[in-house]
Amino acid sequence: MAVNAKKVAVYVLVVFVMYVIITDPDGAADYVQIGFEGISDAAKAIGDFFTWLADGAQ
Repeated sequence: MAVNAKKVAVYVLVVFVMYVIITDPDGAADYVQIGFEGISDAAKAIGDFFTWLADGAQ
């Protein structure tokens, strides 16, 4: 039963994403840009942390 729930949830999510893209492509592009900026900021923070560790954590 859990597998069916997952399939339904994925299907609903895909339909919602398609609806948003079709009805508001500019808004959808903004959402994607915000997501990639968040991923980029997170990767930069992780890189800064490991650089700090490599420099002796000072």
